[in-house]
Amino acid sequence: MNVRRLIPTTAVAGAVVLGLTALSACSTSDAADGGNGDKLKVTASFYPMQFLAERIGGEHVAVTSLTKPGVEPHDLELTPRQIGSISESDYVLYLKGIQPAVDDAIKQSGVKNTVDAATLTTLENHGSEVSGHDHGHEGEEHADEHGHEGEEAHEEHSEGDGHNHGEEGGADPHIWLDPVKYAEVAKGVGKSLEKADPDHAADYKKNTDALVAELGELNTAYETGLKNPATKTFITTHSAFGYLAERYGLTQQGIAGIDPEAEPSPARIQEIHTIAEKEKATTVFFETLASDRTAKTLAKDTGLKTGVLDPLEGITDKSRGADYIEVMESNLAALQKALGAK
Repeated sequence: MNVRRLIPTTAVAGAVVLGLTALSACSTSDAADGGNGDKLKVTASFYPMQFLAERIGGEHVAVTSLTKPGVEPHDLELTPRQIGSISESDYVLYLKGIQPAVDDAIKQSGVKNTVDAATLTTLENHGSEVSGHDHGHEGEEHADEHGHEGEEAHEEHSEGDGHNHGEEGGADPHIWLDPVKYAEVAKGVGKSLEKADPDHAADYKKNTDALVAELGELNTAYETGLKNPATKTFITTHSAFGYLAERYGLTQQGIAGIDPEAEPSPARIQEIHTIAEKEKATTVFFETLASDRTAKTLAKDTGLKTGVLDPLEGITDKSRGADYIEVMESNLAALQKALGAK
């Protein structure tokens, strides 16, 4: 479990070259410069969108991610060059409500083919505690299961700082951590790419079908792997796993809210102590892109273990896998160990 699989240097080099190629093409009047030729110039807001664009677009797209590896997506500030690259894109894929700077830049960009992933599935409200379907715990607050469909509902919850805090009742944007919802988004992205670039529609459809099948296998692996846990409760510093918990009948207990940088209140920390004892939780999970200080302090105070549960907001050399699928498999293994699932 402690062995970390590093991203192959060739993959990193390829990703860097791809990103620089797209940027160079966006910043010059010669469309063929950088070797893009007639490739669709795609801008993705952060890794979960980049993964979809690259897997579905395949050889017909040149993808640039606005969020570089290792950067916490919620804190992203765009450079003038990045703002310019958005305006000169053929297609933009983003998730509204995660990155306020990106939302603003896209709104002003005038790009015709702009896709908000939040409109391709149903958003829900998740607080720092998110319950699955099979709980009988007394006094438990169940997640708000009123789904919010599409752009209109997301607008309702995206005002203010743009990153919604579960404890304040905002819509949870972490839809990519549920393989079923992510597959719904993938289907929508595939259809939108077919419309944006009809000449390669057949390839986009083929790539979408292949990815959706792979996500289906991932969902099956989670269903099977988490079927009979010793405990259904896991504790995490970042309440990003609400959709995943709901999908597989688990309960996420977030030390803080959906914002990974939010400091937990003393009352919440005491509550976590009590919950850990009552629910026989074994592990406090932290993530790869944010500080592990809170998790380690809480674990020391409660005698719990610490572990990594990656919210997949970016891939770095510390990631336990080279791409979305591999890191989600690592997350499954970590959950199985923490929950005592066979």
